Amino acid sequence: MVVEDESMIQEFAREALSDGGFEADISQSGEEALSRFREDRLRYRALLTDIGIGDGLNGWVLARKIREIDPDFPVVYMTGGHAEEWKSQGVPNSVLIEKPFAPAQLVTAISQLLNTGSASA
Repeated sequence: MVVEDESMIQEFAREALSDGGFEADISQSGEEALSRFREDRLRYRALLTDIGIGDGLNGWVLARKIREIDPDFPVVYMTGGHAEEWKSQGVPNSVLIEKPFAPAQLVTAISQLLNTGSASA
């Protein structure tokens, strides 16, 4: 599940994940993503979320709410300006990648979490 409100980054993530063998389901808001996750959580293998996703739930809150449902769910944060908040706001065993990033960084971050179940900062 990719949660991003900017269309260019949505498409960038979709292409990068597709090239890496993943299917991206795009949500434009935290509320939309949480609703989809609650409806069919077995459909999703990881959360890739921007931190600042418009009004409503931000990426930090979304990840915490998803982890309340599934405590081990893999989380990758994307940010262009909130990296310093990761240690205090991010969920344990998550990965943060800073924008701009290469497609390979995105695929590597998701693969790392899926393959090991955890990640180091």
